Amino acid sequence: MTGYGIATSNSGNVKYTVEIKSLNSKFLELSLRLPKIFSEKEFQLRTECSKQIERGKVNLSINVEQTGSAIKAAGIDRELLKHYYNQLKSVSEELNEPGGNLLQLALGLPEVVKYDEDTISDDEWKTVDKTFQQALSAFQDFRAQEGNVLERDIKHRIGIILKNLELVEVEEPNRVPAIRERLNQFLSEAVGAETVDKNRFEQELIYYIDKLDITEEKTRLKAHCNYFIETLANADANGKKLGFISQEIGREINTLGSKANDANMQKLVVGMKEELEKIKEQLLNVL
Repeated sequence: MTGYGIATSNSGNVKYTVEIKSLNSKFLELSLRLPKIFSEKEFQLRTECSKQIERGKVNLSINVEQTGSAIKAAGIDRELLKHYYNQLKSVSEELNEPGGNLLQLALGLPEVVKYDEDTISDDEWKTVDKTFQQALSAFQDFRAQEGNVLERDIKHRIGIILKNLELVEVEEPNRVPAIRERLNQFLSEAVGAETVDKNRFEQELIYYIDKLDITEEKTRLKAHCNYFIETLANADANGKKLGFISQEIGREINTLGSKANDANMQKLVVGMKEELEKIKEQLLNVL
């Protein structure tokens, strides 16, 4: 399921921005992009994300912007600089080489210019952690809103399937007379109406119609659809369970189609299949 959340906070001259975004994935794939000063907090952030985000390809980034006096200047090791400079000067004099850029060379040597390792205080981390929680909350709200949209869409499509089933029941009484007429016409053309044993014909017709009976399929399809709606309303994450129920719905719809033996009923079954495929696509985004 896609999701997005962002939050910012200011502490003195430092601005913290936490951004969380995700794409759909069967599992939780968590990627963190953090400044070096937060490296020791990575495990804590991963643990918190794993607790609250069940699945998805999730990217978490924390950005720190420092302005004004908050920007830390580099330091110079003066003694080491003098040592390098004197050595370079001594070598240049021995070699009778001009030494106009010795200071610049010395500044470029290892450990002369030092950048103090940034550290984060407890108060600063509290600010960052609060910002992270705000971004996570916004991220979950985004997903909840998307989930509500998905729920309404899926319920609507289940409703269409049930409506088509009602229309199938309307068409069903016309099916037997139509089958009887087709078989009568076929036998009349093939062997002649006067040679047909009416009693035997009725027996065979009853047997044939019994094979096309869809009472059980209609009952099971209604039950599966109702169970699907009940499961969808459950507060727990039931994406996989809904997927299994949709498979059962598909089986009953396919059986209806194979037994329909009626053009109007088969059109309604095709409509059910179309809605079910759209439901399955949406279920890929459900936890």
